[in-house]
Amino acid sequence: MIYAQRVSRDHAPVVLFAYRRPDHLKRALASLSANPAAKATSLTIYCDGPQSSSDAQFVEQTRAVAHSAHVAQGFKELNVVERTGNLGLAKSVISGVTAALETCESVIVMEDDLVVSTNFLDYMNEALELYEGCEEVISIHGYMYAVPATLPQTVFIKGADCWGWATWRRGWELFEPDSKKLLKELDQAPDRAHFDFDGAFPYRKMLRDQAKGTIDSWAIRWYASAFLSNKLTLYPGRSLVENIGQEGSGTHSESATSHEVTTSRINLPLLPIDVRESKEARARVSQALSGARPLSTNPIKQFQLRLRELLKRTNS
Repeated sequence: MIYAQRVSRDHAPVVLFAYRRPDHLKRALASLSANPAAKATSLTIYCDGPQSSSDAQFVEQTRAVAHSAHVAQGFKELNVVERTGNLGLAKSVISGVTAALETCESVIVMEDDLVVSTNFLDYMNEALELYEGCEEVISIHGYMYAVPATLPQTVFIKGADCWGWATWRRGWELFEPDSKKLLKELDQAPDRAHFDFDGAFPYRKMLRDQAKGTIDSWAIRWYASAFLSNKLTLYPGRSLVENIGQEGSGTHSESATSHEVTTSRINLPLLPIDVRESKEARARVSQALSGARPLSTNPIKQFQLRLRELLKRTNS
């Protein structure tokens, strides 16, 4: 089935989550502001509070960068939310996205270590319009893994993702914060092996760790919520997002290279495609996840580092 519905609408607002990395935030904001659509985009930056006294200086520097975004980089509107305490990334993202969708029908979500292409915002807004009325689609994603083949301009993959994404109010309503409930449903799901991309990456272990309380990740719960609801996410064939936080600067990250990509542009306007999962795209992502070059000669360390690539700043 091909589904497409364009409606006249304002540009979706962007919410961006930052903590203690002023230089990363500068680069993220510079890449966003290089988008022509930035001048029509409202931006809210959530700045988390310091976790310890040693973080306070960097938190203040990050907040100064956030406040300079409107004048220096010309977004339509700027709102900076300074947390008085340290919420951590999971609570900050969940509360921030929820707040945005209380007043808007859709939202674009960024973090301070994501650098985007110059037509990232156009792609996000076009895709949000194109599939707004399609219940099978839960979100739009800007990052594509370093797949070992050329994919079509856009593809659908079951589930959801976390590096430069967008959703509608109807999509976020499916977010289930109870990881134990999600784990129970996943264990009973007939296609639960697909959750791990057929063994390519230990997402089920991450969900179990979330249920046990050893990690605190909004991303694994978002992915599980979408997967168990049998929903699809639209991805670009080539990545419009680069993660610059893989060098070890995150609160819970170490240097890693297995998800390195170079940002690209995408042809606009988008052409509607069949609203069904691309078997080729799923296979290529699985290949990219399982074939990532080693991060350590120690297999246990290698496993831990690959988990941290996705979790990077959880519990921050």
